[in-house]
Amino acid sequence: MAHLYEIREKQRAHGPATILAIATANPSNCIYQSDFTDYYFRVTKSDHMTDLKAKLKRICEKSMIEKRYIHLTEKMLKENPNISTYEEPSLNARQDILVEEVPKLGEKAASKALKEWGRARSDITHLIFCSTSGVDMPGADYQLVRLLGLKPSTKRFMLYHQGCFAGGTVLRLAKDLAENNVGARVLVVCSEITVVTFRGPRETHLDSLVGQALFGDGASSVIVG
Repeated sequence: MAHLYEIREKQRAHGPATILAIATANPSNCIYQSDFTDYYFRVTKSDHMTDLKAKLKRICEKSMIEKRYIHLTEKMLKENPNISTYEEPSLNARQDILVEEVPKLGEKAASKALKEWGRARSDITHLIFCSTSGVDMPGADYQLVRLLGLKPSTKRFMLYHQGCFAGGTVLRLAKDLAENNVGARVLVVCSEITVVTFRGPRETHLDSLVGQALFGDGASSVIVG
């Protein structure tokens, strides 16, 4: 038993986990909050809903948000009109966008973190990826390994649809991996694109209107060791 304990102690790192690098990334499409109400009701062809438009304008004014980055453009919405209409079938169109773009946005943030870290990408031993945006198999974690050129042997963890607490969850997992595996270098990536929740307004669903006013698209990445 003592021999097994000695082996296990050699496998553990000595000292607490720490963040070695950190970075963020956003899509290029930026919308200022002061312009969003007019933009939103125009692209969803809902300018006739004057009461809801006034409500959204008040929400945006009180949100304290200056600008947001959103992957969806007017061109994309014209090509996929069902995305803009409340409860129209649009899952396939949304999924096609998310499967491709979520890993790409994550790659932008991860590349910045890796550059700040300054060590070889081959030194990454673990990858944790989380996203509430879409789902795929093989997952966004597998796609990110390919995009970054990480070793195929990188140990991967994919967390889909964990909601707003996913950031804390992946940091807790990264801490456990770093402290229990000597020499571990854990790349953590969160990538979110609101294509999954964008839709036109509806009088009976004000909660959706609040979501349109608050959320944007972005990715973050840390390296833990």
